[in-house]
Amino acid sequence: QLQLVESGGGLVQPGGSLRLSCAASGGTLDYYDLGWFRQAPGKERELVAQITSGGRTNYADSVKGRFTISRDNAKNTVYLQMNSLKPEDTAVYYCNAVQMTGTYWGQGTQVTVSS
Repeated sequence: QLQLVESGGGLVQPGGSLRLSCAASGGTLDYYDLGWFRQAPGKERELVAQITSGGRTNYADSVKGRFTISRDNAKNTVYLQMNSLKPEDTAVYYCNAVQMTGTYWGQGTQVTVSS
């Protein structure tokens, strides 16, 4: 069974940057569509960015131009580079992997943007 583990979260000042990583084990990510989602307190989980198995990307309007999703199939890892962070980006960030066989989620990593 595919397992996903996020890392790279933390506390950062507004305008700063973080890079999140999501490493997979128990399977290969090559044929999965991958995504990053986030959930702020009291809010529903929302899509941040997606990258298909073919490399096409899609972003939420709120992060376009600031966040970049990428994948390294050789390392079985998906990344989210976050620049120009804002307090409203504060949330728990989750990665997911989707294929016809199922959808898998990581446990989440906290990102806090505050001065």
